[in-house]
Amino acid sequence: MGSPVRMAALPCLSLILLLWSQGPGVQGQEFQFGPCQVEGVVLQELWEAFQAMKDTVEAESCYLIHALLEFYLNTVFKNYRDKAVEFRILKSFSTLANNFIVIVSKLQPSQEKEMFSISESARRRFLLFQRAFKQLDREAAVTKAFGEVDILLTWMEKFYQI
Repeated sequence: MGSPVRMAALPCLSLILLLWSQGPGVQGQEFQFGPCQVEGVVLQELWEAFQAMKDTVEAESCYLIHALLEFYLNTVFKNYRDKAVEFRILKSFSTLANNFIVIVSKLQPSQEKEMFSISESARRRFLLFQRAFKQLDREAAVTKAFGEVDILLTWMEKFYQI
C-alpha cells in the first residue's frame, strides 16, 4: 500500500532499527543517526507502538476485505451475471466469483484481540463505500464496480505481500 520507494524503504529502515537495537545500550536514552541526535528515546516503546498499529491495520483490513468480497458476490456479481452471459464471458466470470467465495469462506482473523472495535471501524468504512454505490444508477453502479475489480485485486495483492 504505497509507492515502490516506500515499500523498499521499510525493510531498510527495519534492518537499521533492528541492528541498532541489537547493539550495546539497547535501553540507552540517546539515538544518534549520522549528524542527528535525539535524547530520551526508548526503542522498545517505538516497537510496541508500531506493532500495535500494524496488528490493528491488518485486522481491520481483514474485516474490510471480507465485507467487500461479500458485497461483490451478493450485489455486483449477482446483478452482472446476465451481462456475463450476453458478453460470452461466463466462464471467466464464474471463475472470479468462485474464487471470491473461496476467499470469503477461508478468510479469518488470526487473532481475536479487540475484534469488536476493529470490525466496527471496518464496518463504518464499508458503509461509506456502500452509500456511494447506492447513490448511482443501479446498472451504472454494478458496471462501475465490476470495472473496478482490478483495483480490489491490486489492493489485495499489495496488502498481503507486505
